[in-house]
Amino acid sequence: MQHSAVPELAHTHTRPIHWVATATAVAGVVALSSLLQPKPATAAQTAGPPARPVAAPATTGVDFPIQCGPVTALVVKKATGDLDGDGAPETVAVVHCDAPMGTPPDGVYVLTHGPDDTHARVVATLVDPKARNTVTGLTIADGAVLATLLGYSTADVPSCCPDVKDSARWQWKDHEFIRTTPAGARTV
Repeated sequence: MQHSAVPELAHTHTRPIHWVATATAVAGVVALSSLLQPKPATAAQTAGPPARPVAAPATTGVDFPIQCGPVTALVVKKATGDLDGDGAPETVAVVHCDAPMGTPPDGVYVLTHGPDDTHARVVATLVDPKARNTVTGLTIADGAVLATLLGYSTADVPSCCPDVKDSARWQWKDHEFIRTTPAGARTV
């Protein structure tokens, strides 16, 4: 066996003081790192409008502007689609009073969600029940509401027997629904 030509160095022999110094240094680094923490991470937020619900507004819990007296308002037809081009669907509901007999007139209402709304709310009345119309068809196509309406030529025509059939189309334009009639009103 060959011996080293270099004498053994003093620092190659560990002594208890070396272990105490190393432990103190490590403890100091750990203590300092616990005091100097980075700020919590946050996701980058882009500014923009608040998120709107993706689902179409439901008709349950909505306070429709129809006077039904002792009976309740009944949703008889509905259609959904994006009417104002904002990417969120609206609901169009045909509502009448749940009368035990006769033909109660229909109201046609547009429902949407506001940013803070828990329930849908009525934002437009397309057909007022006072007009005495009955809606027999309702669809949404190309961002427009299409309806087939039965009505009366005069106030003398009994409610049981509408004598006028009309087609109506409503399109959102300049912050309101504009009604056009694609086909002329005709007698039933």
